[in-house]
Amino acid sequence: MEHPENSEEYAGLKVNSGVAQPSIVNPYLSQIRKKRHKLYTAGEYLEGILKGDVSMLSQAVTLIESVLPEHQALAQEVIDKCLPYSGNSVRIGISGVPGAGKSTSIDAFGTHLLDNYGGKLAVLAIDPSSEKTKGSILGDKTRMEKLSVHPKSFIRPSPTAGSLGGVARKTRETIILCEAAGYNHIFVETVGVGQSETACHSMVDYFLLIQLAGTGDELQGIKRGIMEIADGIVINKADGENVEKAELAASHFRNALHLFPMPESGVLPEVRCYSGFYELGIDDVLKMVFDYINKVKENGYFQYRRNEQSKYWMYESINEHLKNDFYYNNKVKELLRNTELDVLGGKMTSFVAAKRLLDTYYEDIRNNR
Repeated sequence: MEHPENSEEYAGLKVNSGVAQPSIVNPYLSQIRKKRHKLYTAGEYLEGILKGDVSMLSQAVTLIESVLPEHQALAQEVIDKCLPYSGNSVRIGISGVPGAGKSTSIDAFGTHLLDNYGGKLAVLAIDPSSEKTKGSILGDKTRMEKLSVHPKSFIRPSPTAGSLGGVARKTRETIILCEAAGYNHIFVETVGVGQSETACHSMVDYFLLIQLAGTGDELQGIKRGIMEIADGIVINKADGENVEKAELAASHFRNALHLFPMPESGVLPEVRCYSGFYELGIDDVLKMVFDYINKVKENGYFQYRRNEQSKYWMYESINEHLKNDFYYNNKVKELLRNTELDVLGGKMTSFVAAKRLLDTYYEDIRNNR
């Protein structure tokens, strides 16, 4: 574009056209995308995972989380190949209300565990997605400053994307891959929202509940039934002036636990106080966890619990497969929108609409036999 200042009227004044600005799009983006979308064979994934290749492990987990049918078929093949190398870890579920300090505590627990017990640690975090945007921050790793740079740790956050059961299933499958990669300690972190605890409890050997003192009714957890599935309870932020409050809360929880029947494990849950930020009492918490693991291995409950979990996830997988098969059915997809409009318009009840869709699904299955 010619500037008016360059005309003869403005002799001696010269305006340059300026420096051409580079494109705001990364010129290597297409190459990065191609690299990300490259798929390996199930054997190549297995070979990389068994070698402890973190990059290959991450790509295999991404494959498991994919909803594309072709990816799911390959993912199942990878899981089947990894299965003989799994089952050799201690799986610990960690939950608590938002703000209880789960990520900070995991950072402290993990570093102490690796320093004192050795081995390798995988942290699988279930991050809740926004109901409006369906997005997740996936920022747990930023609060695990020590573990995120530790050579023996692997941190993987996963979004719920509106389907907690689906993510929980994929988290369980991710555990298999991590165990095959040599991670003998697995942490599964989840937000305290009720259903997530049940899902987490169904895939771990020890379920640790993090609580806070001085936040109101310390026995609120009883009403939600969460204490019934906890194998141990810890009170965080027991430091400074909050130590007495934490000890008082711990005594309340101990008294409350005696009101419950003895757990199936035969081991009464214990209560401990600690500070994740200042790393106080961390070794005591870890000792509580591994004392429990040793006791349930001795009395046979450890293997019994894993067998029950495997059976539970078999039925959960059947339910999810049937649900996906229903919604991906072409006849159902054609009819679903109009049926939904009939329900919204008051022309049909929800129950009649559901029966109509199910009848269409069953009829399509019979015709395609």
